[in-house]
This record gives sequence, structure tokens and C-alpha cells, in this order.
Amino acid sequence: MTAIDPGQLTRDDRRARRLARISKAEGWFRVLGLPFMAPLLRALAGDDPRGQLKILWRTLFVPILSILCFLALWATLAPRVQTSLGSVPGPAQVWQQARALNADAVREGEKRAAFYVRQDARNAALLADGKADQVAFRTYTGRPTFYSQIWTSIKTVFAGFLIGTLIAVPLGIAAGLSPTVNAAINPLVQIFKPVSPLAWLPIVTMVVSALATGDGGLPRSFIISAITVTLCSLWPTLINTSLGVASIDRDLVNVGRVLKLSPLTKLRRLVLPSALPLIFTGLRLSLGVGWMVLIAAEMLAQNPGLGKFVWDEFQNGSSDSLARIMVAVLTIGIIGFLLDRMMFAIQQMITFSDKR
Repeated sequence: MTAIDPGQLTRDDRRARRLARISKAEGWFRVLGLPFMAPLLRALAGDDPRGQLKILWRTLFVPILSILCFLALWATLAPRVQTSLGSVPGPAQVWQQARALNADAVREGEKRAAFYVRQDARNAALLADGKADQVAFRTYTGRPTFYSQIWTSIKTVFAGFLIGTLIAVPLGIAAGLSPTVNAAINPLVQIFKPVSPLAWLPIVTMVVSALATGDGGLPRSFIISAITVTLCSLWPTLINTSLGVASIDRDLVNVGRVLKLSPLTKLRRLVLPSALPLIFTGLRLSLGVGWMVLIAAEMLAQNPGLGKFVWDEFQNGSSDSLARIMVAVLTIGIIGFLLDRMMFAIQQMITFSDKR
């Protein structure tokens, strides 16, 4: 088979190849939340520009207009609402505080770097004077920045989500394969699924305080927040896993019996591939629930994440507090969207789908 020289391709051939690549990438544009990219690229390639503009109007311009209308209403109505801290901040004030938080993070980073430079210089001088026994390495204990609090929240929600997944998926598989196990688990699911994180938190706090020694390891506030996320977020994964396993095609089960597959082989080759779409649907729901629960858990457990940031600003009561809280609210929403897109992308890579 001879390779085709790109220089010998006609203009129509090159256009057809570009459109084929666009069609191949269209599914991933949807996964990433960028459905307007495919019609935009097709319009630029000359493929029915008028039809592509109609799609662009729906997928790009309508959302942009919606956001602009929301910002206009926000800017118009916010000054009319008076609180004990003054009027509700509009988009301009929120953007100003977002820049201030970024500047604070930059300054704190400079202080951190200067601290370690001084520490290294001090230790080097002690070593030069033969006082190696006085050399000490200390961790910088400055106040957390907005970015470090975001990272703390992300680590906490993934810790709780991972623990919940390790519990929910095996239980869901057992419940889906065995009607007896399902009958045993179902009442517990129905009882504990609606429980609020605010109800779980005192119980988790007391149990963790009784069992954790506090000598090194993870902070108690991190453990409390992660376990609270686990207790509130594992139910969608458990339910969807059970449903996915229970709804497996009976013909596949009969094939497994005919081939005399071992239980482990049947689980790995038949059950899990068929149940993966519903399992990932449950995982996406669980991660979204966990992210919402985390903010409330961090407020009360005082885990230094976004929840504690919101609580501290509420308690601070300064004129900038409301704007900073709104920055946190928008950040929470954007991160939640990105987490969902991430799980959806993993689902599309692992499960079988004809929509990519």
C-alpha cells in the first residue's frame, strides 16, 4: 500500500480530511463541555456555513447571551438589596475581590519562599560553624491562601469519594448478583440515604476524636470532612451499581453457565463491562453530592478548605466579606462543573459508547 503524497491531494480531498477529523473530535468536544467547537470548525472549513451558524447560535451565542443577561440583572438588582454589611456586591466588586485574593496568594507565596531562604541560610551558617546539632527544619505556618484552600477541598472530596467508591461498588455488585443481599441492604439504603451531612457530622466528630490519637498523620478536620463526604455520597454509586449488575442481559448469564466460567471470570468478563455505564453514572452523581456536602462539612469541622473560607468570611463581617463569599460560590460551581466533566471523560474512555 503506497502512502498518499499530501501535495497531490486536491482541495476537495483536503477539505474532506479536515471534516473527517472534526467529526472524529466532535464527541470529545461534547464531553469537555465545548459543543460549539465542531460547528465552528465546520463553518471555518466551508461545510454548510449557514447551517453551522444555526447550531452555533444554539450552542454558543445563546449561552453567552444568557450569561450576559444574568450579569446585567445581577449588576442592576444587587445595589438595591441592603444588608447589615451594606449592599450586595455586583459583578465588578466580586471581580475586584477575586483579584485581591490572587494578590494575597502571591504575597503569601513570596513570604513562604523568603522563609525557606532564611532557614536554609541559617542552617548553612550553623553547619559552617560546626553546630550541626542546632540545625532545624521547620514548616512554614503562614495563613492558607485561597488557592491552597481550594486544593485542600479537592483533596478532601477525592479522599471521601474514593473511600465511598471502595465501599459502594463491591456492595452494589453483591446486591445486584444476589436478591438476598439486595433485600438485606435495601432497608439500610432507604434509611441512611436521606440523612443530612449536618446530622452525620457530630457523630463522625465524636467517633474520630475517640479513635484518632492526633500524633502525626492526617489532621482530624480532614478525616472528619472526608468521612462525612463518604457517608453522604456513596449511595448513588451503590444504587446504580446494583441496578447495572441486576439488569445484565440474561443471554450473557446463560453463556457464562455454558462456558462454565468461574465466578471471578464471569464478574470480570461479563458483569462489569455490562454494568460500567450505570456504575459511572452513579460515580458522577456521588462526586457531585460529595462536593456539595464537603462545603457544609468543612464549615463545621474547620477543615481549611473552601467551606472554612466561606465561614471565616461570614464571621469576619467586613465590607468585602460578601464579595469574597461570592467569589467562593462561583469557584465552587466552576470546580463542580469541571469535576463532572472529568468523570464524564473517564466514562467515555472506559465504557463502550457510540457517541464519541
